[in-house]
Amino acid sequence: VQLQASGGGLVQAGGSLRLSCAASERTFSSVGWFRQAPGKEREFVASISWSGGSTYYADSVKGRFTISRDNAGNTVYLQMNSLKPEDTAIYYCAARNLYNVHVSPRVNDYAYWGQGTQVTVSS
Repeated sequence: VQLQASGGGLVQAGGSLRLSCAASERTFSSVGWFRQAPGKEREFVASISWSGGSTYYADSVKGRFTISRDNAGNTVYLQMNSLKPEDTAIYYCAARNLYNVHVSPRVNDYAYWGQGTQVTVSS
C-alpha cells in the first residue's frame, strides 16, 4: 500500500488547510494523521476507523481539526481550522495493516506511511 499526502502549505494563524491522503488501494483499515516538528518526536494528531464511524483526536487539535474519509476514492482528509503557529510540522498519514479497523494513537500500530506534507503557520 502506498500513501500520498498532499495539501500542505503556508498559512497565517487562524487560517485553514485541508490535507489529503490518497491510498494506492483499499486498506480496509483505520488511518491516522501524525505530525513531526523540528527537533521533536512524531506525535499523533487524529485517527479514523475503516467505516468512518469512529474518530479520535489529540487534545491539542480537538475542536479545530476534523478527520474524514471517502472509501470509494481511497482518500482520507484532515480539515484543519483555526491554525496556530504550534501546528507547524510535517504531517504524515499512515494506515494500519489490513483489517485492523479500529482507531489508534500509537505510531507503532501503523504499518504504511506516506511521505509527509509540510504545514507552516505564521504568526
